[in-house]
Amino acid sequence: MHPRHFARTAPDRPAVVMAAGGGATSYAAIEEVANRGARLFRSLGIGAGDTIAIWLKNCLEYYHIYWAAQRAGLYICPISTQLTAEEAAYILTDSGSRLLVTHADVPAAVAFVRDRASLAQGVEAIFDIGADLEGVPSWHAALAEQPAERIADETAGYHLVYSSGTTGRPKGIRLPLSGEAADAPHMLAERISGRYGVGEASVLLSPAPLYHTAPLVYGMAAHRLGATLVVMEHFDAEAVLRLIERHRVTFMQMVPTMFVRLLALPDDIRGRYDLSSLEKIVHAAAPCPVEIKRRMIEWLGPIVYEYYGGSEGNGSTFITPQEWLDRPGSVGRADWGTLHICDEEGGEVPAGNDGLVYFEGGWDFQYLNDPAKTRDARHPAHPGWSTLGDIGHVDDDGYLYLTDRKSFMIISGGVNIYPQEAENLLILHPEVADAAVIGVPHPEMGEAVKAVVQPKSWDDAGPELASRLIEYCRAHLSHLKCPRSVDFDPALPRHETGKLYKQEIRARHWPKA
Repeated sequence: MHPRHFARTAPDRPAVVMAAGGGATSYAAIEEVANRGARLFRSLGIGAGDTIAIWLKNCLEYYHIYWAAQRAGLYICPISTQLTAEEAAYILTDSGSRLLVTHADVPAAVAFVRDRASLAQGVEAIFDIGADLEGVPSWHAALAEQPAERIADETAGYHLVYSSGTTGRPKGIRLPLSGEAADAPHMLAERISGRYGVGEASVLLSPAPLYHTAPLVYGMAAHRLGATLVVMEHFDAEAVLRLIERHRVTFMQMVPTMFVRLLALPDDIRGRYDLSSLEKIVHAAAPCPVEIKRRMIEWLGPIVYEYYGGSEGNGSTFITPQEWLDRPGSVGRADWGTLHICDEEGGEVPAGNDGLVYFEGGWDFQYLNDPAKTRDARHPAHPGWSTLGDIGHVDDDGYLYLTDRKSFMIISGGVNIYPQEAENLLILHPEVADAAVIGVPHPEMGEAVKAVVQPKSWDDAGPELASRLIEYCRAHLSHLKCPRSVDFDPALPRHETGKLYKQEIRARHWPKA
């Protein structure tokens, strides 16, 4: 299915509603503006297989541009609005983006436009959805000059997303275009329909930035399935509850840090809103502490689903809330591809043993312009198996339990330590707002385990709280896994998906070691 279908059958149905009063757009309006956008791309010589970039905060225009590029057979490259001009220029250049749509409310957009000649040579055209970027033509004015009829050479485009770059420079994840008709069915939308029952009567609330893969994909699926998508301009815990009640939201895609913030609301606020319309929540992208998920299910009922997978599309697992209650901490069994858990040499390990998680049978992704990273993601003996770099194990029934990222592993005294376990524990401490655990140099052990904690009250930061947190960890975990020292940070760098920027945290706190 495709939004074009609903432009014919339900033209006035809202396709996108901006949560904070930023307007709405119907399916008929999306069809018209997407046709105009596709014609604009063609008028500029941008053809199937080329790339355009969207560097915008959440707004109505996001999906106007997406669906215009999708029917023109283009790669659609969303760029984080948190990036600097130089970081955005790297992605624009690396992706080969020929056109950029942006706005002055993106913090670095003004600097990029001013210095673009030296930053990104390949960008041939820039458009502004507002009117505040000096010398940049208006996206809306350019569209108005184009006819609203379909282009003659429609074909299906797809997004080209970049990894969050939590451990290094972002990697472009490029999948081959299908070559099919623009309105041909799409596997991901069909899976979301079958798994969660999303359809024409559904209302999806999107609380995260659309430049992330999962929010973008779930919004795309909503439009392919005829649902209404309510988009938050930015996440606010109480606003989520208010919007569920106001719009009778049926489905949400979230990340665990959002759960933490929702659960931190006072009981009287959480009980103030009617959430009875909510049928399903799905989460992924980052580890969810067992106790946090248990509390979400106790509050909202068994409607919290989970999957594990990546933008690479190399495979996935899935678990229902009922299954999770029987196997707390699992991310489910493979529902796309076949799981293999392998040791450092590539040999498969028995159930219950940790190893690198590989999938067999997913999409054949490539990291754009980086054959070495692509090669490193493949199994040494089975090129059809690929990994996202996570460590985990399966039980006897094939349920996967993730341990941590391979790149986050700490080696202390020859012992492999995965910091996620201590991080999940620390985040539950009543005096902790956020926590990261890293390895730092140690003259005897090679590396020592250090916790970096964002306290709920900065006034509490100091030796006494550090001592309490170390003892708290030792009461629940083997001493080997517990921090030997604690540093305090007023705000840990965390991606909107919940992933910690470990590289930045190490850079801040290694010198102190």
